[in-house]
Amino acid sequence: MTNRRQLFARAGAAALGGLLVGNRAMAAAPTAPALDLASPRAVTLAGLHARLAKAPCRRDFKTVPMILTKRSEWDHEAIELLMTYGGGPKQVWDNTNAKGPWLNLMRNALNAQVWSWGHPDFLAVSATHGPAHLALYDDYAWNKYGFAALLGAKAPNNPFLAEPAAAQVPATDFEDPTGAFSPADNSVTVLQRRGVVFLACHNAIWEFSGALIKKGNNPDKLGHEQLAAELTNHLIPGVVLTPGVVATIPELQAAGFHYIT
Repeated sequence: MTNRRQLFARAGAAALGGLLVGNRAMAAAPTAPALDLASPRAVTLAGLHARLAKAPCRRDFKTVPMILTKRSEWDHEAIELLMTYGGGPKQVWDNTNAKGPWLNLMRNALNAQVWSWGHPDFLAVSATHGPAHLALYDDYAWNKYGFAALLGAKAPNNPFLAEPAAAQVPATDFEDPTGAFSPADNSVTVLQRRGVVFLACHNAIWEFSGALIKKGNNPDKLGHEQLAAELTNHLIPGVVLTPGVVATIPELQAAGFHYIT
């Protein structure tokens, strides 16, 4: 059982060691970002992430079914924490287009909410599915299954995890046009450092696994339930696994989240 304490704990934490899936060693997962780009006044948001760090996060599946029916099959405790979050405002983004401006739009929303409207505890959640879901897999999965070719990426690794040079600029000046809060600093990892939570979709994992098998892109000749399990196990640190993003959005709306398509 891998828990979120391991995935979020930082303030200069060392990189995570390799995780084991069955008898095969997983490539080392990237260290989960700290909440170091959130506003110092985001006390409630920091508290949420501290609780998320302690929530169970299973990533040792051998098989997973098409339809999840047991709460132990997804990150139900983390989802409950999101739904009961006491800060706000709370916004959930329906993100499907990997090549679209989804990361930039969330960054802009964060900037305006935190500094223009004065809501440091604003919570942005990415309900990620479709092609955008590829952004949530680690480099091991990207290399093994050739995800870069699907999106026309130039490098074999996941480009959505790369931290631009702007991420290294001191975050003291939020008006810096080339700094940590500018369009030069869009990435999944950087947004996680600002407190954005990315939701993964089991249905997207299942359907994509089937597509890989159909195309013959299945080097280990895994069955559908096995391949879906492997992709689930290779979600990046900090991601919250849902039984299905589209079905989880109404739950979040009922809990007070504003829905953005």
